[in-house]
Amino acid sequence: MPEISRFLGVVISMYFDENNSPHFHVKYNEFRAVLSIRECNVLEGVLPGRVRGFVAEWAELHQAELLSMWDSKVFHKMDPLV
Repeated sequence: MPEISRFLGVVISMYFDENNSPHFHVKYNEFRAVLSIRECNVLEGVLPGRVRGFVAEWAELHQAELLSMWDSKVFHKMDPLV
């Protein structure tokens, strides 16, 4: 699973061979979650509230880039939350 960003102990990745709606995967310590790109809601798993907020903020900033990456299946690193 290609890592596309890392910040504050959060690792954001995306599988390019999945056929579900556009989404990305989040790892934080022992927590795992899958979030939709468009609505930024948790589809699977659990994240601590504070981490969920950081990830939502990051995803909103990079939504167009995430959707483009999902559609093109072209991997590239993205800026962390700053």
